[in-house]
Amino acid sequence: MRLHLSAKFRQILGHAKDQASIGRAIVQNYNEKAFVDIEVAVVRATSHDDCPVDDKTMHEILFLVSNTPGAVPFLAEQISRRLAKTRDYLVAGKTLLLIHRLLRSSSRSIEQKLHIAHTSGHLQISCCWFMMSQDHPSFAFLQNYVAYLEERVGWIINQAGKLEPVMSGGTKCSRYKEKSMDLVFHILPKCQEFIAKVLKCSPVDVWPMDNLVQAATGSILKESFQVYMTYSDGIAALSNMLFDLSRPARDLACGMLRKASQQIEDLRVLYEKCRGFTGIKSLDYPSVQAITMDHIVALEQCSSYNTHAGSVLKGSGGERGLSVSTNLRDSVTCNEKIASTSLFLLPVETKISMVWVVFDNEEDKPT
Repeated sequence: MRLHLSAKFRQILGHAKDQASIGRAIVQNYNEKAFVDIEVAVVRATSHDDCPVDDKTMHEILFLVSNTPGAVPFLAEQISRRLAKTRDYLVAGKTLLLIHRLLRSSSRSIEQKLHIAHTSGHLQISCCWFMMSQDHPSFAFLQNYVAYLEERVGWIINQAGKLEPVMSGGTKCSRYKEKSMDLVFHILPKCQEFIAKVLKCSPVDVWPMDNLVQAATGSILKESFQVYMTYSDGIAALSNMLFDLSRPARDLACGMLRKASQQIEDLRVLYEKCRGFTGIKSLDYPSVQAITMDHIVALEQCSSYNTHAGSVLKGSGGERGLSVSTNLRDSVTCNEKIASTSLFLLPVETKISMVWVVFDNEEDKPT
């Protein structure tokens, strides 16, 4: 009974604070009346009640921001101030949800301007009191959610509706159609950072899962599905070009493949657990393909052999007609190692040697 009265009192007090914030916004002497409406809408979207961000208020914010010059930096400042001042779990969580929904809005212009606002310091996501708190599992989830949003703001939705990272200097990366080494070595680390933040936002430790955590987890999972598809394409491209890389780049690539093996296994476990939660079990989960460490070890051994064989041929001149019957046996052994690890589901391309091979058991043909 006492807990019920305490929760009721907090709700009434929170409602009074919301009304006071709205009143202060109305009397502010802004040059644009739309700025007042934006501040009021932010307070309403992040109120003290245990309800998700209202769709009507969300559409109102998007409309005001889209039709008011200079509104995005102002909106970013209001959101940052709301996060910095509040000591309420619900208000902080709903403010983070508001940021996430703005990033997921259909307006690419707003998304890009929010990225600029974050870079310039107008949008400060991590200025929250709970970042140092260890009192409750829900606070730990919000801390990980902040880290996820800090990473997410560095990604944008392209014209095809897919997430892609914004690289340094504002250069955007496409996917792996051309299998460029520079592209793979830039975008795969970004995918690994993104997936690492997703894995930390596991809702398993937060039980029972409230509306706030459920809404945040649903959005995180949906975006992780898209990044996983890009991630798996990049891993396939990296595996195919592994034998064409220099030794330092090949070592870096093998390290990335080892990390990917563990991450994808953890992602598969996370998806399996999330399928059991009400509200997010009906999402369109992708089929996660495992990468076995046995196959990565086989790739490393074969790539090391190819480097050694190439250096030997280069040192001997690599003339055609040279008898190197051991190369065929070693190549078959490498292919058998790769083929024997059937759990590795990514395609692997091999190179055909241009060196003539003489078989000792070949019968003499009449001339």
